[in-house]
Amino acid sequence: MNTAAQLAQGLAELGIDLPPAGQEKLLAYVALLYKWNKTYSLTALREQEKAVSHHLLDSLVVLPYVSAGRLLDVGSGGGMPGIPLAIARPDLRVTVLDSNAKKAAFLQQASIELVLPNISVHCGRVEQYHPSFGFSAITARAFSDLADFVGWSRHLLEPGGRWLAMKGVWPHDEIGLLPAEVQLEAVHRLQVPGVEGERHLVVLRSAGA
Repeated sequence: MNTAAQLAQGLAELGIDLPPAGQEKLLAYVALLYKWNKTYSLTALREQEKAVSHHLLDSLVVLPYVSAGRLLDVGSGGGMPGIPLAIARPDLRVTVLDSNAKKAAFLQQASIELVLPNISVHCGRVEQYHPSFGFSAITARAFSDLADFVGWSRHLLEPGGRWLAMKGVWPHDEIGLLPAEVQLEAVHRLQVPGVEGERHLVVLRSAGA
């Protein structure tokens, strides 16, 4: 099965209806990622044939939990999950943030080459990022433990907003270390086509939000 067919089948299994132009843009993103990966070390996954399942579908599986508004992708690295989410949801305003200048340069180039006007890029540490607006959702994929994630980004979450932390196994210990002012809303077990092993989405909010 070629990558286009693999992507189409995976999207169908996830119940995501994405037009052909969007699917083509996702595949163009993966091609660009691996082109730059030769010199910029954007992903540790060397087998490009696994990119559809482990990068695209693994990012898009959280799409049902993303509401309209602004989304911040912390420690975006090669752009996951921010860029696939921005491609799938052109109405979503996505900021991808990474403190590594080379990775931020790739993110900027990807937004230009893929023509993604709903993407903005910030190079810097999340705790030092102070835009003039807040975010309705803040996500991260394999970025840090939950307490650090919410502690570093709390000032960026708008009232009523949610943290969407993408994890592997159910992070019982990390959840137990969350501060009292952060409330666990849900933990969703995710099934990603073509990916073995556990995947979970931890949804958090500020207490009283």
